[in-house]
Amino acid sequence: MATRVLQFGTSRFLQAHADLFIHEASASGQDIGPITVVKTTQGAERAGRIAAFADPAGFPVRIRGLSGGHVVDAEVRVKSVALAYDAYLNWDQLQDRFSCQTEVVICNTAEAGYTVPEQDRQPSTATGSVPSSFPAKLLRLLVCRHRSNPAPLLILPCELIVNNGQYLRGILSDLAADWGLGAGFLEWFARDVTICDTLVDRIVSEALEPIGAIAEPYALWAIRRSPGMVEPFQHPNVVYTENLETYTRLKLHILNLGHTWLAELWRSTGRAPNETVREILSDAAVRNALLSLYRDEVVPGFAAHELRAEATRYIAQTIERFDNPFLNHRISDIAQNHAPKIQSRVGDFLSWVASAEPSLTLPRLRQLAGSV
Repeated sequence: MATRVLQFGTSRFLQAHADLFIHEASASGQDIGPITVVKTTQGAERAGRIAAFADPAGFPVRIRGLSGGHVVDAEVRVKSVALAYDAYLNWDQLQDRFSCQTEVVICNTAEAGYTVPEQDRQPSTATGSVPSSFPAKLLRLLVCRHRSNPAPLLILPCELIVNNGQYLRGILSDLAADWGLGAGFLEWFARDVTICDTLVDRIVSEALEPIGAIAEPYALWAIRRSPGMVEPFQHPNVVYTENLETYTRLKLHILNLGHTWLAELWRSTGRAPNETVREILSDAAVRNALLSLYRDEVVPGFAAHELRAEATRYIAQTIERFDNPFLNHRISDIAQNHAPKIQSRVGDFLSWVASAEPSLTLPRLRQLAGSV
């Protein structure tokens, strides 16, 4: 029997990531899907997207960029989504599908989507009208599933939060305590509801109307294995691993660190206000300076944790992503929230390296970390 999926979130990112991967896995003969998509926010915004998801012809995802030194400009018609609900207009149908016709849940509501307002913490939220926050909606649906069909469930959060599965479980557990849910539910939730930590990595640069997306060729969905977990499908861009930290460190301290180093250079040297990553790297001096930073400081830092080969490979992929001729990634956007980004991308890297090899000096990164 097919592994049916319920997805909270209608974003272009999910269309060009999870929805595309599941489409390709299904097309290869795997029993995964279809997907039911759920709009979790109130209002008419994105109502046209909900209607468009129901089109059996699917929706376009255009892959544009560089891969292995070659230009990629292709389109895939994604047909993994069969149905779309508005949580506020279709709550009864959603409860039934979640309880009896779902094996895997995917969510991407952004970090702000995990905020729980005080009214959703009241025990009365366990019944009555549809809760306002995503965690309260999810907990209500879990309670309904436990009562009617307490089958195991796999939840794969895609929010860009470190240890996002553990974080979501903590929020749901606290909310269950606020609602005074019984021991039977809590035991089932702990035993049979698996919530994995994951890392997603793909630049989805543009939405298409009414539905669809433009994305770069590079993509990764790294999922930390949990005890008893059954891998829902296989795909070249999906990795099941016991060591999610390696993938997180590579993205944070190579791709994101490189972005932040470029943003600091752009801020401090008065370059063009609308300059993009591709444009700044067309300056040979800037390109060579970034490459030497990666070679002389970033790679040795990863080598201190025995990850030299992985870092070298990921740097090559990162430079190719930066050179994407179809992507206009403005450095002014990257430079937003600059100080906390320096801490998480550079300061945390220095601390991580020092824990393995205190003698490494890494002067340019230390100078950047000390600039805030």
